[in-house]
Amino acid sequence: MSSGGDSFAADDDPDLVREAAPFALKAQESLLAQDPGHRGLLLSLCRGFTQYASAFVWQDAVEESDAERAAAGKERANRLFLRAKEYGMRGLEAAHPGFGERLVADPANAVAMANEEDVPLLFWTAASWSLAISTSGGVPSLLADLPRCESLMRRALALREDYEHGSIHEYFVAFEGGRPGAMGGSLDKARRHFERAMELGRGRKISPLVTFAETVSVRTQNREEFLGLLSRALAFDAREEAPEFRLANLLSQHKAKWLVGRVDELFL
Repeated sequence: MSSGGDSFAADDDPDLVREAAPFALKAQESLLAQDPGHRGLLLSLCRGFTQYASAFVWQDAVEESDAERAAAGKERANRLFLRAKEYGMRGLEAAHPGFGERLVADPANAVAMANEEDVPLLFWTAASWSLAISTSGGVPSLLADLPRCESLMRRALALREDYEHGSIHEYFVAFEGGRPGAMGGSLDKARRHFERAMELGRGRKISPLVTFAETVSVRTQNREEFLGLLSRALAFDAREEAPEFRLANLLSQHKAKWLVGRVDELFL
């Protein structure tokens, strides 16, 4: 979890991080109350809540067998994604007064204000917002925000495509691969983004393998590709290789195992 800095990112015990992250996030919220415009804290909270909700709250909910508990977990994850998005927007607004209003009125004009220094906030705001949309159950007011998320992320891509070793390209794997062509999606574009994400990750990040398998392979019903990608992810020595991505890789392997266990549900 980025909110805990390098000590979280390199941790080999996801359960320990799961328990520690909420305390770290609440401590940062207390600090932010004393300095509401602190961009560093706003970014850290946006990133931290996004990662915590995605890796733990949402994943727990989709794995939960009890329908009532699963629904409650999904609702909580959605609220946390929205909280993260608000912190991100506050960070962008602090740097560029009027950014929020411009983003509603004219997304292209608004994101043109952003510069390379804004890339982390652009990325995490768009990521949290997109996750809030995808976990909302189709709330119309949120679905209408998707073009704004896309504008934020495309600006980040234009300014610094190598941010976080290919994370922007990985976002577009899901964005392009998860939508039908009639809604603007493109499997070819998703595959190109996947290849670039893997290149920028230098073989040290396995999350693009899982993202591509979960989106493109499932959508095209390519079972062999799906299992092959997940096998590559699971074969990676996440505890010994790439310590800077240790936690992320362990979490990706957990998800990969879960997906493999659902193969007969996902492929008809």
